[in-house]
Amino acid sequence: MRHYSELRLRELYRSRSGLLLGVCKGLARFLDVPVFWLRAFVLVLTPFTGVWPMVAAYLIAGFVIKPEPVITPDSDEERAFYDDYVTSRANALTRVKRRFERLDKRIRRLEDHVTSREYDFDRRLRHP
Repeated sequence: MRHYSELRLRELYRSRSGLLLGVCKGLARFLDVPVFWLRAFVLVLTPFTGVWPMVAAYLIAGFVIKPEPVITPDSDEERAFYDDYVTSRANALTRVKRRFERLDKRIRRLEDHVTSREYDFDRRLRHP
């Protein structure tokens, strides 16, 4: 089990291969504990809290916690994009579109420079 200082809530995801919404399996991976013991703990805790409050909490967690990415993000930038995509696909699309426009602008400037009359191909291609 990981220490609470090592836990980052950005890494909490529901498992795609869980039994029911993947909450217990995702939480077990997040806390680094065996999923069997976490499920047993939830089942034992359910009668003591009342069945409906625990069921409601489980369902709310199932809809609030983001699903696990199909491909694990390699960097914080990829994780941020995935979180944006899960939260709002329109925002993620806007972000990708802005990045594409910036790259397109850079490529056009480079093409304008290379195709200008001042650019000397012979001098650039000649080896000293």
